[in-house]
Amino acid sequence: MNLKGKQTYTASAQQIWDILMDTEKLAKITPGVSKLESTGEDQYNAISDIKIGPVKGSFKGDLFLENKEEPAGFTLRVKQLSKIGNADATVNIQINELEEGQCELAFDGKAKLSGTLARTGQRVLGGVANTLTKQFFAALETELTENNPGLSLATEVSENESTAIPQEVAVQVEEEKARGKKETNKASVTEPQTFSFWQWLKELFGIN
Repeated sequence: MNLKGKQTYTASAQQIWDILMDTEKLAKITPGVSKLESTGEDQYNAISDIKIGPVKGSFKGDLFLENKEEPAGFTLRVKQLSKIGNADATVNIQINELEEGQCELAFDGKAKLSGTLARTGQRVLGGVANTLTKQFFAALETELTENNPGLSLATEVSENESTAIPQEVAVQVEEEKARGKKETNKASVTEPQTFSFWQWLKELFGIN
């Protein structure tokens, strides 16, 4: 799954960098993260809870910061495990200074999924990724304004959007589940049944 997005802020690259390098602030602005603790230099243990419509799971794993170039950017590498599937992602993050005191935060990467997550439709996962991205950008902007009261918010996110997956994504999840059930039922009906003569004898005489 591809991960991509960008947002412009009225802030400096150093201000954004400082927030992203602060463990407590990074956990605060990242959707779903309930715990983020340092286990070494540029290495963290992360615990997050993600809800995708009726499907939800608790993820645990490692988070690494690599290729750091203050304040221009870094590479984020994440390995998360859960009962509903695993995720392995590498994301390149760039912080670009613009004109008139503005700065652009952009990221581009890929995530490999397994388990139930991998079987979930790409439309659903894409919708969830877009929503989480919006939440992150809005939370970062809020954090910037709290540290710098003179800054103005360029993006407004409703309370419901900041805490839940949109209704259309939940509907897509249900559609994917229904499609999966139909395919399973179809396979069970059309699958040929084999019953050999030897099996018939075993059933007839009770042979194990």
